[in-house]
Amino acid sequence: MMLAELEVTDSADPAIGQALLEGLLGHNARFAGAPESRPLSVVVRDPASGAVRGGLTGRTRYGWLYVDTFYLPEDLRGGGQGARILGAAEEEARARGCVGSYLDTLSFQAAGFYEKQGYHRIGTLPDYPRPGQAKYFYMKRFAAA
Repeated sequence: MMLAELEVTDSADPAIGQALLEGLLGHNARFAGAPESRPLSVVVRDPASGAVRGGLTGRTRYGWLYVDTFYLPEDLRGGGQGARILGAAEEEARARGCVGSYLDTLSFQAAGFYEKQGYHRIGTLPDYPRPGQAKYFYMKRFAAA
């Protein structure tokens, strides 16, 4: 077998990412079926201006909700708004037939919050993004309806 040519680049060419994603999803489909991937967002808007103040983005795929980005400014924290946002995303995921949710967070972010919402830590990447810090991986299986 002849080795393929390698290229190392710092380019953020979207065509490269798209080609790799299409190849990977095609491979995965042979084993796991179609991913049925759909974006999911829960947005908090300023009532006066309509500007986005916070919220959650993610996607449902292969019967799971992946929470990609979740942010609330300081003045909206501590009053239950975060639990409402996450709960709304989980409710929509259940309506889409998902069995659970997964996400990652940094040690200085919201690990305690996710644990209060029923998430269980399933992994740790130590010394990320800096020595003494960590990235935590969480999952939550939804209760049967």
